[in-house]
Amino acid sequence: MKERARQARAESRILGLVPTMGALHAGHISLVARARQDCDPVIASIFVNPKQFGPHEDFAKYPRALEKDSEELASSGVNALFLPKAAEMYPPGFSTYVSVEGLSDRLEGRTRPGHFRGVTTVVLKLLEIVQPHFAYFGRKDAQQARLITVMARDLNLDTQIIFGPIIRESDGLAMSSRNVYLTPQERSAAAVLHRALAAAKKELSQGERDVSHLQNKLREILGEEPLAKIDYAKIVDAESFEPVVRVSRACYVLLAVYLGKTRLIDNMLIEPRENGSEDDFDFQL
Repeated sequence: MKERARQARAESRILGLVPTMGALHAGHISLVARARQDCDPVIASIFVNPKQFGPHEDFAKYPRALEKDSEELASSGVNALFLPKAAEMYPPGFSTYVSVEGLSDRLEGRTRPGHFRGVTTVVLKLLEIVQPHFAYFGRKDAQQARLITVMARDLNLDTQIIFGPIIRESDGLAMSSRNVYLTPQERSAAAVLHRALAAAKKELSQGERDVSHLQNKLREILGEEPLAKIDYAKIVDAESFEPVVRVSRACYVLLAVYLGKTRLIDNMLIEPRENGSEDDFDFQL
């Protein structure tokens, strides 16, 4: 893969990478489509990264569909598929990790200790191996997206990081490889995450800026679904992921909810409107 990447760069071709863990859905394919607009060639990777799973998480049963995924990526216009083995990525004696201090310990990092260290380490390794000009990630994992951005900045990586929008099902549920774990009843109940975000958006659109009130609204809507167990429902600063008391700058509304044994996350980005007043915001669901 390194030789192919070097050749593309030597030929002054714009190289794009779409890293995935497989079990592809329309969100992944939308990233491939965006990469194809910007780059030629486009490389996709499939690697279920053991370093980002905790000891009691779902690494062994994480959905794998390599043949189907490979066919879908080829039909979507991917020029090459990178399929590293765990032993290649983490050879015997591997002991070097990448950690974004502080940001890695909050929210998802608190619930899943070591998760983000595994994410940033594997992303850095993939970027080093493929050496793309552009790398494409989804925005559903908002904290992960911020961590990758900070890592790329702090380590002066020669790759521009691009984030695609959340792709949703018809009832608003964010597409995720883990959605296949849901029973039919849990799948129906999972739409409550989008309803909660939509309720917060409505309140914000009507001028509500008090975070305590907005978080209570999120919990109220989520609490209406008996199958949903809230891990967190928070509004945080979009860069630091620290709590805020009032929405006055770019923020994220973040949800983590259990449906049975399946943990789902979702978010809404709140951004100051360009050329608007200081109290005008746009919302990305």
